Amino acid sequence: MSTFRAPKGTYDLIPPDSAKYLAVREAIAAPLRNSGYGYIETPGFENVELFARGVGESTDIVTKEMYAFETKGGDRLALRPEGTASVLRAALEANLHKAGNLPVKLWYSGSYYRYERPQKGRYRHFSQVGAEAIGAEDPALDAELIILADQAYRSLGLRNFRILLNSLGDKECRPVYRAALQDFLRGLDLDEETMRRAEINPLRVLDDKREDVQKQLGGAPLLRDYLCDGCKAYHEEVRDLITAAGVSFEDDPKLVRGLDYYTRTTFEFVHDGLGSQSAVGGGGRYDGLSEMIGGPELPSVGWALGVDRTVLALEAEGVELELPAATSVFAVPLGEEARRRLFGVVTELRRAGVAADFSYGAKGLKGAMKNANRSGARFTIVAGERDLAEGVVQLKDMESGEQTAVAVDEVVSELRSRLGR
Repeated sequence: MSTFRAPKGTYDLIPPDSAKYLAVREAIAAPLRNSGYGYIETPGFENVELFARGVGESTDIVTKEMYAFETKGGDRLALRPEGTASVLRAALEANLHKAGNLPVKLWYSGSYYRYERPQKGRYRHFSQVGAEAIGAEDPALDAELIILADQAYRSLGLRNFRILLNSLGDKECRPVYRAALQDFLRGLDLDEETMRRAEINPLRVLDDKREDVQKQLGGAPLLRDYLCDGCKAYHEEVRDLITAAGVSFEDDPKLVRGLDYYTRTTFEFVHDGLGSQSAVGGGGRYDGLSEMIGGPELPSVGWALGVDRTVLALEAEGVELELPAATSVFAVPLGEEARRRLFGVVTELRRAGVAADFSYGAKGLKGAMKNANRSGARFTIVAGERDLAEGVVQLKDMESGEQTAVAVDEVVSELRSRLGR
């Protein structure tokens, strides 16, 4: 056994389970690609200040969970704890907002890192698929993203998830609510660190998961009672559009997200089969983030869905994904001439889009057929010197056990026909 193990709070994705993760990523990305979103990929690390400004200096992500380090050149960098700030930074740096076609619609898939207490559904290295629509303030855009996420989850077969929806107001009405909430919080019995957080960003206290804190928040003022007319109208339009699309949601007046940049629409996807780590994804509108990181005013909205959490949700519902066969055809050569001929057949099958594998190493027929069974292949090609002398190979259907002789020159076309290719 190796001396080394995966770092604490991380895990390796290996076959066959890794196929589920690939399928989940593909399912989440599919509706985005069909809706004008282009793929973007950003570095795995960024300047620390990008997250300190965008995510928020008072957030747990920045103060406790971010992997920050100093390079040999003296730069302060951090492994990315989330995707939105990086994507917006990249869009601004490339001047995508100046191309004249707003919103800029982008989707991404990648790994993210947070130093957290490891538990099921919460890892120090995790995967997300995300989408951002940059540069337009339109309720239809908020609704579109919620509908696309709902579509992605349903395409996977998930049914027992809920969409929580709220509005966090804007720069006009949120300061009024912020002051009212701070007055309320100052009257509670909170520890020093929580009170400090309440002075910097009191909405973060509402997101505190500790039971003793939540008990005291029962009478907290609700943001919906402080929304200005503009935010109320905007939120109602989002609700109406989602409802008209047949997507169910629940109004949650206490919903806040753990990042400072959200404004107006905020939402979360939760699955009750996951225990305490019930959120499988979420997002919202972040109209002021561009200015926070030094860009122009660019109202934007987006979400990120956790691949790890989504896989756990599928398992909780007992959903089995229909995954493509890793191997459809397995070739078993008997003798050197057969090895050369069948290797050529396998290469031709792969070029024709058929998943094919080969019995490598000097294995006898019995051992090679065991490998064929383990591969899950639907068909096995077997050939020895006598077969090749007759110009045929033996084609075995691994489900029925039926074996037939097929001309070497016709085996590729025969397999494509049987596999529907």
